[in-house]
Amino acid sequence: MALTTAPDPTRRGTGSVRPPAPRGGTGRIRHGEGLAGYVFLSPWLVGLMAITAIPMLLSLYLSFTNYDILTPWSEVEWVGLANYERMFISDPSWWHSVRVTLNFALIAVPLKLAAALGVALLLNRAWRGVGLFRGLFYLPSLLGGSVALAIVWVNMFNREGAFNSFLALFGIEGKPWVNDPDWALETLMVLAIWQFGAPMVIFLAGLKQVPTELYEAAAVDGAGKFRQFVNVTLPMLSPVIFFNLVLETINGFQGFTAAFVLSNGTGGPVDSTLMYTLNLYITGFTDLEMGYASAMAWVFLIAIAIITVIFFSTGRFWVHYSDGEDR
Repeated sequence: MALTTAPDPTRRGTGSVRPPAPRGGTGRIRHGEGLAGYVFLSPWLVGLMAITAIPMLLSLYLSFTNYDILTPWSEVEWVGLANYERMFISDPSWWHSVRVTLNFALIAVPLKLAAALGVALLLNRAWRGVGLFRGLFYLPSLLGGSVALAIVWVNMFNREGAFNSFLALFGIEGKPWVNDPDWALETLMVLAIWQFGAPMVIFLAGLKQVPTELYEAAAVDGAGKFRQFVNVTLPMLSPVIFFNLVLETINGFQGFTAAFVLSNGTGGPVDSTLMYTLNLYITGFTDLEMGYASAMAWVFLIAIAIITVIFFSTGRFWVHYSDGEDR
């Protein structure tokens, strides 16, 4: 006589019977997990609202008013587009700061990226002590836009500074570089270029990802080092170049600390270092025209957004990814 066994309800398979899930249990668990997620996100959400979102909306409102910090809120007047009309039509200092900032970004950013890529190529070798040199070249980027670094830079390039002392060794007469309207902005460019450590590290990481087989195949085809750099290295590094280009362009337009320290917050000499952000600061916190400064800030934000969109729109023509798809 054959014996039959009852199916084990805990086993899966044909004929198995699973116990029904408790009603509402899964929903309560998911609700609790969602609530826990919002609790952990709450510090960031509070910071986003209190430090970023609400001030931005308030700044947008102020850009259409004549608010000047000292005026009570009850007396603030709505002026519509008057601040924007003044900016584009009747404010020569605004246009001057735009030109200064464009000159700075168009010269300093490409040279900084070129220096970063060149040093990354030199350090992409298995030399003894190469790690030490990588750290030394990266060190200036750790200092960032610090006030102390800007003070040292100003003292280095004044009339009695170390740079003129170095030129004197070769019989070259120096000048007060930071006080000369023709050279003050260039000293800021040199400072920005000198801090190439961050993009250098990113370039170095990108170089490590280039397959050596590509260089070997190019060498077999008779390509020299320059041809390998143009036809192998640059195309393979194009996503990294694009990333650094976007970040460094935005940083170039946002330059403030060095220009403020060099000119004592005036944009001098003769407005030669009047960067856009410095002009915005002077307008808002020296002239107390916070409504007009808010309008300047929003134009600045929109301009950076447009430049970023242009980069992403044109990137598909020259940025090549390893999967063969251009984005």
